[in-house]
Amino acid sequence: MKPLVAIVGRPNVGKSTLFNRLVGKRISLVEDMPGVTRDRVYSDAEWGGRKFTFIDTGGFVPGEKDALLSQVREQAQLAVEECDVIVFVTDGRDGVTPADAAVASYLRKSGKPVIVAANKLDNTSGTMQSLAADFYKLGLGEVQPLSAEHGLGVPGLCDEVVSKLPPKQDGEDDEAPPDDGIIRVAIIGRPNVGKSTLVNAILQEKRVVASDVPGTTRDPVDSPLTYKGHKLILTDTAGIRRKKTIAQQVEKYSVVAALKVMERSDVAVLLMDATEPAVDQDAKLAGLAEERGRALVIVVNKWDLVDADQRRQEAYRETLKYALKFVGYAPILFTSALTGSKVEKVVDVAVELAEQFRFRAPTPQLNRLLDHMVDNHPAPIVRGKPLRLYYIAQVTTAPPTFALTCNHPDGVPDMYKRYITNQLRKTFDLRVPIRLLFRARPGQAKRAARKKPHLQGKH
Repeated sequence: MKPLVAIVGRPNVGKSTLFNRLVGKRISLVEDMPGVTRDRVYSDAEWGGRKFTFIDTGGFVPGEKDALLSQVREQAQLAVEECDVIVFVTDGRDGVTPADAAVASYLRKSGKPVIVAANKLDNTSGTMQSLAADFYKLGLGEVQPLSAEHGLGVPGLCDEVVSKLPPKQDGEDDEAPPDDGIIRVAIIGRPNVGKSTLVNAILQEKRVVASDVPGTTRDPVDSPLTYKGHKLILTDTAGIRRKKTIAQQVEKYSVVAALKVMERSDVAVLLMDATEPAVDQDAKLAGLAEERGRALVIVVNKWDLVDADQRRQEAYRETLKYALKFVGYAPILFTSALTGSKVEKVVDVAVELAEQFRFRAPTPQLNRLLDHMVDNHPAPIVRGKPLRLYYIAQVTTAPPTFALTCNHPDGVPDMYKRYITNQLRKTFDLRVPIRLLFRARPGQAKRAARKKPHLQGKH
């Protein structure tokens, strides 16, 4: 395992800006306001021949009584406990504050190597050094003046980090195996439906901050999981609300990041609140998953708050199927992330859908099915001529995509497309999106183009 380097400090000192600078890409959200980062965010880096992993953390406020900020502090403490080296970020312009002194006191007790990074020093080298000198009174050793925003002093910080890493172990630099078999699962939904609580319940640890406060999660947070021999990455995302209700700029970034995570996933878990059945935003999110071709499982959370007898559950299921009939193929589960009821079922279904997402059907079986479909439900008339379907083949997976060769590829009625899709879904037991492509036979398009009269404009 690569060495871990935790980036900690009080709120709004530029930890995420430094994190993004160190890993060379924008991963953590950055905004000129305190409290943007809340969970631990990991990313690999390499410097001076060593490979290691940086951990971005939320603002560390010792002794904070607020429940949400206490959880943020807990995430930072977990990062300190698991890391090999600590980068303690301070605001070089403010000098040592009481909050800095309190954090320094905690870090000294950890017994880990600590590097003090005096950030936001954008002036010349001599001025940076003089401003940074105040931080030696913290008693944590060498102070690195820098400007994360402009990249000043960052190489020196990296040199110092590498110098404090533990000795290289055998196999440390071995490349990770290809991740072709990893199942990526995006947990999406409106704010405050229990996404972070669900992730924690599945992992059986407090991996991400969970709170009743809407908008707690901002950065997408990846959590690896090995389950019944399958390797998964669960990604907790920010709550996605309607555009006109997104007031803060940071939340806009969070929503964009959440949508990008969904696009890169194999399976989207749409979490809904049992006490607010099938609101418009849930339907929009389901539509986004369908539009992007992601496998979808609908999870009704907080079922413990509902009078949950079997008849009530079936009635709820029928209501959902009607409201979300455009994704009627998607499995529907009822869970309580808070109590842990049936959370394992979410992973079981996600694994099953991921396998279907990469399903490939044998071409001979597909063409036998095509003959059966045409015999049982003859193709309609298109432009005065019978629609003829010649053969079918699967052209790609993720999602399963089938190409049908026919005489009128642009004239196939939607109703017949739905018939073909339903037959494919029934035959191969697919509960994931299916894509159909209709093509002309080779040479047919060229002949049609030659026959088409050229239109001439008036002179």
